[in-house]
Amino acid sequence: MTDLVLTRQRDTIFEIILNRPDKRNAINVALFQQFDEAVQQANRTPGLRAVFIRGEGKVFSAGIDVTALLGMADHYGPHWQTRMRAVTDDFQRVLTRLERLELPTLALLHGHCLGLAMELALACDLRLAAAGTIMGLPETRLGMIPDVGGTTRLVRLVGPARAKELIFTGRQFEADVAERWGIVNDVVPADLLISKAEALAAEISQAAPLAVGMAKRVIDGLNDSDRGLMLEGWAQSQLFNTEDFLEGAQSFMMKRAPQWKGHQQPGG
Repeated sequence: MTDLVLTRQRDTIFEIILNRPDKRNAINVALFQQFDEAVQQANRTPGLRAVFIRGEGKVFSAGIDVTALLGMADHYGPHWQTRMRAVTDDFQRVLTRLERLELPTLALLHGHCLGLAMELALACDLRLAAAGTIMGLPETRLGMIPDVGGTTRLVRLVGPARAKELIFTGRQFEADVAERWGIVNDVVPADLLISKAEALAAEISQAAPLAVGMAKRVIDGLNDSDRGLMLEGWAQSQLFNTEDFLEGAQSFMMKRAPQWKGHQQPGG
């Protein structure tokens, strides 16, 4: 199997590296499965104090590989669109596992971080971005919503009004805006990204590991994330049965502007 995700341990730091640079680290089912295995490996590895997640090549990740939607039938059967709650549950489970690691997780963002990749970054505890990094949750422009925790976690970070603005518009925004709005913790020159993360991890390592892990559980427990994830799954299962989703996917593949219908059901 191709190593779509690499893992590397450096002293007390465990790195998870998205390794599909020829496809801008676009996330398909196989990559996401390997990412989940890497998260579980980090959870089993003793003596760690931090987990870094980064991307190989020019970008962190361009998000979901839209062409992978054509291969969903291989994993979920020919009528996978009628089982979107199960599909969404599987994808959500991976990022929930990441979020619930008791180790501090740091996403190191550069180039682009869009869609599902942004949802992955939002599931981390801290986010550092190289200057000029482009971020966004463009799902509404495809007739969908961010349903792998992106809606829930963005609201938790920036509040309902900011989250609505970014999700309603599907707008892309740069790292400096993300820092002002509290989406990323710091913006640094690209060549300093790893050293900045290492310095932050070293500072965290001066604190007691059990206290850090418990603090993470308490802070995350203050929000009703489970209800948010359930609502995301319900909404997405409805949207996948609309004409607008089909139009959004087709227009994206054909690189043309979508013609939205606003119908609840195909042909409705």
